[in-house]
Amino acid sequence: MRKQIEPRGRSEIVVIDSDDPRYPTAAMNLLGDDAPKRVYALGKLSILDQPLLAFFCSSKCPGSVILQTYDTACALRDASVVVISGFHSPIEKECLRLLLRGTQPIVICPARSIERMRVPAEWRAPLAAGRLLILSPLDANHPRITAETAQHRNRFAAALATRILIPHAAPGSKTEAFAREVEGWGKQMLPSRRECQRPLHVCHRPPSERRQT
Repeated sequence: MRKQIEPRGRSEIVVIDSDDPRYPTAAMNLLGDDAPKRVYALGKLSILDQPLLAFFCSSKCPGSVILQTYDTACALRDASVVVISGFHSPIEKECLRLLLRGTQPIVICPARSIERMRVPAEWRAPLAAGRLLILSPLDANHPRITAETAQHRNRFAAALATRILIPHAAPGSKTEAFAREVEGWGKQMLPSRRECQRPLHVCHRPPSERRQT
C-alpha cells in the first residue's frame, strides 16, 4: 500500500509497505525478518532499478586512504556509477560533496526518520532534477541517529547494492564487523582484503551494467 506524507516545504514523502510492488525486494531477500516493514522515500524511486554501489568508510582513516578515496569518488562520479550510502562519516560526507558535482543519480540513506528532516540546501537541486533519492528504513519513532539506527541503515543500504566499497575499516571497529557480515552475503567487495593497501581502481562499472538512456 502506498501512503504519502506532506513534509514542510518539500515534495511528498512516499511510504512504501513491504507488500507494495515497488518495495526493494533485495532487502527482503537478504535481511529476511530484519527487513523494514516499510520504507520512506523522497525523490525518484526508479533510481533503485539501476545497479547500486554501496559505500561505507570508518570515521578515522590513514591520510593515504583518504586521498585515494576522494579520487575514487570523482572517478565513480565521472563514470556515472550510482552510489548508495548514509554519507555520515566525515570521509563519506566529503565524497557526497564530490558526487553531487556530477550528473549521475545518488541514493542517500539517513539513519533516522526523514518525515521531519530538513533537506540540506545542497541536496535540493539534484532532488528537483530527479537524480537524488532519499531513502530511509526508519519511521517517525527514530528522529535521531544512533549507533543502532546506523547499523540498521547500513545493512539495508548494503542489501540493495550489487557491489560494496569499503575503503577502510579500522581494526576492531563496527565497520570492520559490518564488512565481515556483508562479505558472507556473497556481495562483490571493493576493494578485497588483498587490495586494501593498493590504489582503489573501482571507477568504471562493466558496460553490461550501464543503463541505456
